[in-house]
Amino acid sequence: MSNYSALDRACANAIRTLTLDAIQKAESGHPGMPMGMADVALVLYKSFMRFNPREPWWFNRDRFIVSAGHGSMLPYSLLYLTGSPTLGIDDLKQFRQLGSKTPGHPENHVTPGIEVTTGPLGAGTANSVGMAMAEAWMATKYNRDGLNVVDHYTYAIVSDGDLQEGVSHEVASLAGHLGLGKLVWFYDDNNISIDGPTSLSYSDNVPQRFAAYGWHTQVIDGHDMDAIDAAIRNAHAATDQPSIICCKTIIGKGMPNRQGTQKAHSDAPGEAEVRLAKIVLGADPDQHFYVPDEILAAWRSIGSNAAKADKDWELMVAAYRAAHPELAEEFRSTRKGILPAGWEAALPTFNPADKAIATRAASGSVINAIIGKVPALIGGSADLTPSNNTQPKDAASFKKGDFNGRYIRFGIREHGMGGIMNGMALHGGVIPYGGTFFTFSDYMRPTLRLAAISGAHSIFVFTHDSIGVGEDGPTHQPVEQLASLRAIPHLLTIRPADANETAVAWQVAITHQGPVALLLTRQALPILPRSNGLLRGAYVMQEAEAAQIQLIASGSEVSLALESAKALATNGIRARVVSMPSWSLFDQQEADYRASVIKPDLPSVVIEAGVAQGWHKYVGLNARFVTVETFGASAPYRDVFKHYGLTVEHVCAQAMSLF
Repeated sequence: MSNYSALDRACANAIRTLTLDAIQKAESGHPGMPMGMADVALVLYKSFMRFNPREPWWFNRDRFIVSAGHGSMLPYSLLYLTGSPTLGIDDLKQFRQLGSKTPGHPENHVTPGIEVTTGPLGAGTANSVGMAMAEAWMATKYNRDGLNVVDHYTYAIVSDGDLQEGVSHEVASLAGHLGLGKLVWFYDDNNISIDGPTSLSYSDNVPQRFAAYGWHTQVIDGHDMDAIDAAIRNAHAATDQPSIICCKTIIGKGMPNRQGTQKAHSDAPGEAEVRLAKIVLGADPDQHFYVPDEILAAWRSIGSNAAKADKDWELMVAAYRAAHPELAEEFRSTRKGILPAGWEAALPTFNPADKAIATRAASGSVINAIIGKVPALIGGSADLTPSNNTQPKDAASFKKGDFNGRYIRFGIREHGMGGIMNGMALHGGVIPYGGTFFTFSDYMRPTLRLAAISGAHSIFVFTHDSIGVGEDGPTHQPVEQLASLRAIPHLLTIRPADANETAVAWQVAITHQGPVALLLTRQALPILPRSNGLLRGAYVMQEAEAAQIQLIASGSEVSLALESAKALATNGIRARVVSMPSWSLFDQQEADYRASVIKPDLPSVVIEAGVAQGWHKYVGLNARFVTVETFGASAPYRDVFKHYGLTVEHVCAQAMSLF
């Protein structure tokens, strides 16, 4: 006898009819996945999901990610049906409209209850692994004596498209290697993509692929509610393996003329098809955005029953606070994003009299200094630990069977690393950082963009930041990447000039509310006097009385600017030097400050070991650019810099040409 009734099937069909009405009204959207996975969603939410519709950010909730973000009407329907106070039927009627809470793809910063921003296929797979890793680390760190204050699952719906994207291979491999037993993916295996049958380009044996990664695998009928229920229970029993449940489904199930075909994937089905589908689904074809009272009451009961877990958790936290007051206070602070008072005092100050040091090495010193003061900080590298200087001294690795380590071995998976970091950040309670060479930010660009859209507090540590990489040559020497990152809205990009600016850059990175990219050198740089000028994006590092020209630089080229100013002085030209580590921070300053730093009436020389693109808006027409407008070359870095004109002689020549 089935544990699921005709009412349960009607509840699943409510997702289907709401999907049809919203997409038809918008005249655009993707009905296929929500209609195909409605039965899975009903079983998951009725029998397993722990969440509170009225407190969507309750910390110990189960996380539900729709990696196939085009199917956004599935989570929107679930939010409405289970009783979200912030998403009602009128919001569903505004699906895909300007300013609505129901955009075409899920956006976590727009819709309370949406965990992550998805849409670019594969992104949610990486986010889900990050959330599972954050849960595992925090559970190991904070749970005590049966008081499991961190104890939840991460579920994700993934599509054929998600699994074809390379990032899913990266993160599935790592998840299996780590044995993330509280990660469950539902694979919407419907054999259809936009072009037609998936057999046109895709013949993977998915269960075998995931078994090879170390996952627990199952294949079920995705419309058999009892089979779905049993599969989730089996997945929970596989405590040291992530699980994938391959759900054989019919895309667009319920649309009599479109289900099972590529026509079900996207676009409005038309009024006639909507009407016929409602008849098939047992709904009133003359009603729009209508859920019968009995069905809505059943869904609201699901929501209220799930919310009881929140109340039980609060009681547990009270007992935890009584038994472990200091740890409980740290747990409260980290999950609310509150930093320990005075943590900044741990930031090192570097002595200008000391030997030159690469900013990547200075960054490593900063991480070592603050790791014990910022309990939420956890990070790693994409297999470049000695080069990125990202591992704190004596830090243990986060690994299978021991999730206590604070250092993550992401492996050579840059794209996956970025998506995992975003998932960790959006999970809450952790501040993730991850390192690789700056040129490989190209592999990570989708995750950098999504971090910026979603406001994820991820810290991207990019070392080997210019042609100063030297002998490894143009494949490893970033030239256009800096301009590319600066072009991403809401990504705070910082290129510090020396060790002291690097320390301040880390201060900004820890306190900032969104993603931060730190760009660090391979080559050693002179240590400059400590200043907090970086906090404002740009500042006058060296003033000149009655200055005739200004030299503006970022990163390693600031030292070159200082040397050039000294040389210009011997020729009777008074040059002031501006360090500009962050355009974003500078743009946030008041106009008077900006004009005092970059004087609009002075000729300018911009010095940067990358393309000049973007600098023109700061310096106007009376300027010269000592930049790199082509790819680099393989040679010792001093030779490369000389070859491309990053020398005192060339800077001085460019400056003097302005007179």
